[in-house]
Parts: sequence; structure tokens; C-alpha cells
Amino acid sequence: MHAVVSTYTSIFDRVDRMSDFIVPTLARLVFVAVLLFYYWNSAGLKIDGSIFSPSAGAFGQIFPKAAEEVLYDVSQLNILQRLVIFAGTLAEYVLPALILLGLLTRLAALGTLGFIWVQTLVDVTGHGVKLGSLFNNSIDLIDQRVMWSFLLLVLVFKGAGALSLDAMLRRVIAPATA
Repeated sequence: MHAVVSTYTSIFDRVDRMSDFIVPTLARLVFVAVLLFYYWNSAGLKIDGSIFSPSAGAFGQIFPKAAEEVLYDVSQLNILQRLVIFAGTLAEYVLPALILLGLLTRLAALGTLGFIWVQTLVDVTGHGVKLGSLFNNSIDLIDQRVMWSFLLLVLVFKGAGALSLDAMLRRVIAPATA
């Protein structure tokens, strides 16, 4: 029995040592596979020619009730609505790109977490999407958003991993400050 426990301990001690490399690297890879193009495609639908020109789709996605009241006429957008759409569109391009590159990853993951929960709030209050509940037999909106959040929390707590610009900058800057 001692040999079994010793072998188990030896194997998983190696796994623990590799986890700082593997876990954040896989988290970024999964983010890229699952959410990068989701956000980039969503951002692309929000612009009409340039990032400074919001589309009717952006108006409807972000301010559904206000857009409906003016029949999705983007000329009716006020300055605050324009700024929110611009910031949201920029966030959908920049934050995933930073996570892909592993640059300012913890901040980008925090920003994306905030974005997800604002997006969820708009989906529920503006679009009438049912949030659902955890621990049931169906896959509801809450299940999806909790999984996304967990993935991003891994990056917040573990960082980008060894294969990232964050790690490269740390290697370059650390010797210079020592």
C-alpha cells in the first residue's frame, strides 16, 4: 500500500509543479477557442463602416428598449449611448486580443468579467432572456456565464502563464530591476 501511495504522490507532485505552466496556458487556449471570435464577431456587428459609427444592431443590442422606441434610428442616439456603444465595441476587440497575446492578462480578464456581467444584465433586463438557475438539468444563461467567468477567474488568479507577453516582459524587466 505504501508503494501505491508513494507512486500517486510522486506523480501528482510533478503535476502540481507543471500546473503553473499548464493551467493558465490552457485557460487562454480555451478562451481563444470559445470566446475570442464570439466577441470579435459581436464587435463587428456593432459598427457601420467605422468604430465611430454605431450600427442599428449595436443600438438594439445594448439599448434594446430605447432603440425600439425610435425604430432603431441611430441618429437618435444621445452622447452617453454613443460613448457606451463605442467603449463596449472597443472592449470586445481589445480585451480578447490582450488575452490572446497574454499581455496585461489579469486586467483584461477582469475587464472581460465585468463585460460579461453587464452583458448578462442587458440580456435579462433589456431582452427578456431568462437567467435560469444553477444546479438543474438544463443549460441556462447563468450556466454559460458562470463557466465563462470561471475561465476568466483562472486567468485573474494564475496570470497568463509562461507562454505569454506578460511572462516575457517579466523576464526582461526583472533582471533590469535587480
